Amino acid sequence: MSRGKESSSMTLSAKEKIDLSRYRLEKAREFLNDAKNFLDSGAYDASVNRSYYAMLNSARSILVLRGIDAETHDGVKTMLSKEFIKTGLLPKEFNEVFRNVQGRRIDSDYGDYVEMGKDEALDSFTRAEEFVQKISELVSELVKDLE
Repeated sequence: MSRGKESSSMTLSAKEKIDLSRYRLEKAREFLNDAKNFLDSGAYDASVNRSYYAMLNSARSILVLRGIDAETHDGVKTMLSKEFIKTGLLPKEFNEVFRNVQGRRIDSDYGDYVEMGKDEALDSFTRAEEFVQKISELVSELVKDLE
């Protein structure tokens, strides 16, 4: 699989794309479960982190169905917007949601004296859950077209 700076086309069979998409979506669901567990236990920074990675993996799961392998987090955001949001397949607000949760994740992971509160963690989890669900529905539709 070749990889470029932002993204590259992947040379995978339809079955390989579907399998990889399903794997990435399963990882997204695992991250969502982790986010919920961290939220419930009061580990709000960790919850925000896992919420973001649930979103990232679900975005990667849908991009692979188009043969796109974005190498960077920003590349994933850019290609998701280009392929699915600007075309109307996903809601416009997903750009903002992705950007906001990513910003929280960066702040909590790398910021000095930055701690996420319960409200921020709950909002991140709720948005990630919605994001993953919508992408899961679209993945199901796209998989039917590839099979």
